[in-house]
Amino acid sequence: MKALVAIKRVVDYNVRVRVKSDHSDVDISNAKMSINPFCEIAVEEAVRLKEQGIVSEIVVVSIGEAEVQEQIRAALAMGADRGILIETSENLTSLSVAKLLTKVVSNEEPEIIILGKQAIDSDNNQTCQMLAALCDYPQATFASKVTVNGNSSVVVEREVDGGLQTLSMTLPAIISTDLRLNTPRFVKLPDVMKAKKKPITKTTPEEMGINIDSNITLLGVEPPSERSPGILVGSVDELLECLRTQSVL
Repeated sequence: MKALVAIKRVVDYNVRVRVKSDHSDVDISNAKMSINPFCEIAVEEAVRLKEQGIVSEIVVVSIGEAEVQEQIRAALAMGADRGILIETSENLTSLSVAKLLTKVVSNEEPEIIILGKQAIDSDNNQTCQMLAALCDYPQATFASKVTVNGNSSVVVEREVDGGLQTLSMTLPAIISTDLRLNTPRFVKLPDVMKAKKKPITKTTPEEMGINIDSNITLLGVEPPSERSPGILVGSVDELLECLRTQSVL
């Protein structure tokens, strides 16, 4: 069984992002970049399935400029077998990403496709659903537990507003991961060295025959407004009076 995992390069979640002085976008110059945390969970789940003998090959795909190879190598160090880089400098919409991934799915024919439920930079939570629609595959989002039954079906426990929901899907299928699915492993230095020898295939949207033109234009980015300082009160009566003057009560 082949597993395909899509990953995204994002600013590391420990970094406090800044807005450019002209408010045109987020300033990522000299910022530490890493695999999107939800995507890292997706890689970890695929590697665990491989360790169980269920998956025989893990293919990692990512989209972006040449620097994205750094994150693909990180996924290879975790245990993936080979990578695919779709090189482009365009800021893609979720639909464009889904179209590119659909082409990769068509070429690779994996039995299971795993994605992070959302990226921490755009927070769209759209790509998995769009990919499932374009491929006409069953999908299970927000997975907190994945159980593969042979080469025919997969059972996914997913988190919903009312609790947990269990779905059974025939393969091939698409899954998006939630935080509670697993904890990604710490990568050891020997695995990092081995990852340098694993193959990464490069292509472009043009070579794939996919139109990535977008009808969405980014007009500007504004940082969150500064919070006003709090007020210390000496009694409950004073607190109630403050709430009344602030039109809270």
